[in-house]
Amino acid sequence: MKPGTVGMYGGKFLPCPHMGHVYAMIRASTMVDELHVIVTYDEAYEQKLCEDGCIPYIPVRVRLRWWTQLTKDMPHVHVHAVHQPETGEMADWHIGAQGILAAIGKPLDAVFSSETAYTPIFGELYPDAQHILIDPKREVYPISGSMLRKEGVLKHWNMLPAIVQPHFVKKVVVVGTESCGKSTLVRNLANLYNTTYVEEWGRTYYERLGNCEDITLPEDYPEIAFEHKYHEKVQGAKANKVLFIDTEAIVTQYFSKLYVGKRQPILDEIARLQQYDFWLFLEPDVEWVDDGTRSFGEEQVRQENNRLLKELLEEFGVRYHSISGNYQERLEQAMVHVNELLGRPVVKNHEMK
Repeated sequence: MKPGTVGMYGGKFLPCPHMGHVYAMIRASTMVDELHVIVTYDEAYEQKLCEDGCIPYIPVRVRLRWWTQLTKDMPHVHVHAVHQPETGEMADWHIGAQGILAAIGKPLDAVFSSETAYTPIFGELYPDAQHILIDPKREVYPISGSMLRKEGVLKHWNMLPAIVQPHFVKKVVVVGTESCGKSTLVRNLANLYNTTYVEEWGRTYYERLGNCEDITLPEDYPEIAFEHKYHEKVQGAKANKVLFIDTEAIVTQYFSKLYVGKRQPILDEIARLQQYDFWLFLEPDVEWVDDGTRSFGEEQVRQENNRLLKELLEEFGVRYHSISGNYQERLEQAMVHVNELLGRPVVKNHEMK
């Protein structure tokens, strides 16, 4: 026999729903005919709560979106956002309860949580509803929102639902001029960190056409940038904590200027909107290789183009980290930066040899 007809499961879910929340929601959904997931919020309070943590404040709309995705195939589960002030007074709970009951629009039979301390509070707020505890000792999923805020999500990656993980993937973009080892480094890093990567889409674009230098058109470059961004989204959804990206919109703009002598406003706009967690700039001090899509192999030209690309990056306020040396040295330097980004022990050179 079910404990009730209409149930409620709520919380701030800050920074995000974790697997403990998902477990409780699914268990609760089997006990009632209709379950309402309530995302309570107080933006000012939550922003302050996140100030000293490892994760920036995540707006309620994003948390509401995650819950909607998690429950989209559960027609008897409904998701609502309800404002509840957080001043530390019992009056806050009463204001929140009024909003919750208004959102649900019908009496509650059951209220679900993992907190034994909530029993007297819920008894006062929802006198006709039974308080049902689900995994109060957190034995199934030993995780909490405060742990995520304090220790960061990367440490507890497997406690994040798959639909939440892409939001927290660290994006490392590798840039540089022609034939400086970007593609090799990106592939190697993706394999070493057991994750996905995004190839330089301009190379793929012209390989499909069969040539580059003689047939390049100005309209190619926005198309390259759009396809590249699409693949960033696709690979980011499959990434394991970090995504490695070969080139981006500023480098695409740079090649547009080099090959067709045209700076394109749409590429500037894409460059202004894009966001990456870390930039690696590869200096052109490895041997230039002609792969059929390259045109600027003369050393003086390589150095001048390198300077022009740096100027363009600086124009957009990009703070990059230069890498130079042979392929082994580049990999070692890159791994030091990536490990720091992920909060892992830094790999020393002698450990790589």
